[in-house]
Amino acid sequence: MNRARRMPSLPINHEAWREIRATVLLALPLVIGQLSSIGMNLIDTALAGHHSSATLAAVGVGSPVWSLALLLIIGVLMAVPPSVSQLNGAGERERIGPLFRQALWLGAALGIGLLLALHFSEYLLRAIGIADDVRPEALRFLHAIAWGAPALSLYFCCRYLSEGVGWTLPTMLVGIGGLFLLLPLGTLLLYGGYGIPALGAAGLGYATAAVLWLQLFSYLLVLRHGRRFSDLGLFERFDWPDGREIWELLRIGVPMGVAIFMEGGLFVATALVIGTMGQTAIAAHQVAILASSVTFMVPLGVAMATTVRVGFAAGRQDAAGVQWAGRVGYGITLVTQTVAALGLFFGAGFIAAGMTDDAAVAVMAAGLMIYAAAFQFSDGFQALSAGALRGLKDTRVPMFYTAFAYWGVGMPMGWWMGKVQGQGPAGMWWGLIVGLSVAALLLTARFSRLSARGVRLAAAAAG
Repeated sequence: MNRARRMPSLPINHEAWREIRATVLLALPLVIGQLSSIGMNLIDTALAGHHSSATLAAVGVGSPVWSLALLLIIGVLMAVPPSVSQLNGAGERERIGPLFRQALWLGAALGIGLLLALHFSEYLLRAIGIADDVRPEALRFLHAIAWGAPALSLYFCCRYLSEGVGWTLPTMLVGIGGLFLLLPLGTLLLYGGYGIPALGAAGLGYATAAVLWLQLFSYLLVLRHGRRFSDLGLFERFDWPDGREIWELLRIGVPMGVAIFMEGGLFVATALVIGTMGQTAIAAHQVAILASSVTFMVPLGVAMATTVRVGFAAGRQDAAGVQWAGRVGYGITLVTQTVAALGLFFGAGFIAAGMTDDAAVAVMAAGLMIYAAAFQFSDGFQALSAGALRGLKDTRVPMFYTAFAYWGVGMPMGWWMGKVQGQGPAGMWWGLIVGLSVAALLLTARFSRLSARGVRLAAAAAG
């Protein structure tokens, strides 16, 4: 950033309010959209939990494996929002359409790769020692949901394009629509009816895949006919893959994908280790982790909005604007995570009872939610810091930070306490707390340094 913005004549509280308003307007639809996405997992888990503990255990194993592979794809495609937002901020909107078409090629390749990989997931489940009574049904769930992988990958290309230009409402509307479709379709395929046989966990996988394809087609229609995209020429011509454009997306996105994979991998590995501890432990962990995932969608939505706000400021070389976007994001996250921590701490028993009919599972899940309450602040701040750094296209160093925090500290701690010390699922959750805390400290410190340095450089250039 080599050009300073003129210092605002408004009092600082007015500047803060203006940034808060812009961030909230961006973040609110994203939060609702993210909650609707996690709501799909919630529906799968709730339907499975009320079907049988065996079905819940199968979804509890299958969902983390699906998520683990998906996180790498989503992370790579996260190169789209900062790239689009910086072009938008710099007034170069004519370059967004070609970028989007190359992102579609990349998304298609990633989605097909995930589809194929999930059909060979039996080797992974055997290698990590998933119980014999859980593995067959988990595989049926994975093979079914795999058909939605290409749709979800392309969906994120569309979604990230829309969010990159600052329009987040479609994410909310399409997400809510998918949520309302999944409940009746999942119930039908799980239990059977109207000539359709009961498919168990596989039915939940097929229902999710079908909804993902419908969401993709809905978002394509939004981009094709939305007035906000009319000048971008998103579908005005066909472009073959461009190696240079795709490489640039990969250069930015792969470190993001690795970083998100490292974080998600910690949670998935934790679930898979707990998967060796029996059906009750698996089911309890699935209920508790889903509850904490719901609360995480709020700071994640704020982080995505902060990526766009930071990207806009960086694109117009506004160093002070980058700092304001970060400060406001941290302030909002502090509020949301305080509410989340209190809700999990005091509502653990109620939440667990609503997710399963098995008393033993509910008791263990409620205990794990207390640990979830403990890591709400570190989880929120690491997400916000990572989002702010993405807005600056700073991806390589955060990748190494997250690798160290999650796999150099968090996972060894969880393994030692959970397996070696025999504390079971609770010990593994201690690893989550420590890993997220280290990541939050490292990432927050880096954004603070980079944004402060940008302001100093801009001030020097202006002087």
